[in-house]
Amino acid sequence: MRIAACFVAGLALLTGCEKNQGIAPERMADAIFAVIEADRANYTNQVVNRLQNEEKVLEADEHWQDKKLLPLPAQMMRMGAERVAEKNSGFNYALLSLWPVNKQNKPRTELEKNGLQYVIDNPGKNFYGREKLGGTEYFTAVYADVGVSPACISCHNDHVDSPRNDFELGQTMGGVVIRIPL
Repeated sequence: MRIAACFVAGLALLTGCEKNQGIAPERMADAIFAVIEADRANYTNQVVNRLQNEEKVLEADEHWQDKKLLPLPAQMMRMGAERVAEKNSGFNYALLSLWPVNKQNKPRTELEKNGLQYVIDNPGKNFYGREKLGGTEYFTAVYADVGVSPACISCHNDHVDSPRNDFELGQTMGGVVIRIPL
């Protein structure tokens, strides 16, 4: 039984198997982000950018269902976040920006705003904090969401609702916010 307790959710990131020890919230958030970032970059580069920008056979569009096109990378991420939330998995995540094309992706708390500004001002660094929401204390992590392909840049720079149109490849365009209740 004790050995089985050390194999938590398939993650080999345990800080120890002593009593009352487990995965530190920062390590858990970092692991979750690693999966999100990999999936997001692969979908953006291997599906959207390849099919839309390189091979020019199929576009991504915010009205993808009506037009029978590909969902935008941000929409794919939202669908994943909603599915995770349905499963009561013990954490949640969202893609937010100080310059959201879709207004529902703007920061809502001071910690989110501060975290987004921090990852913009400090490339390569993550932001970690704690906040109390609805009576629950959360560990909140913010990770830079970087424009990884020309598809990201052109979509944001050319979109009629975009509050900013000067993004460049490799630039932080927003952030992934992960919350873990403590």
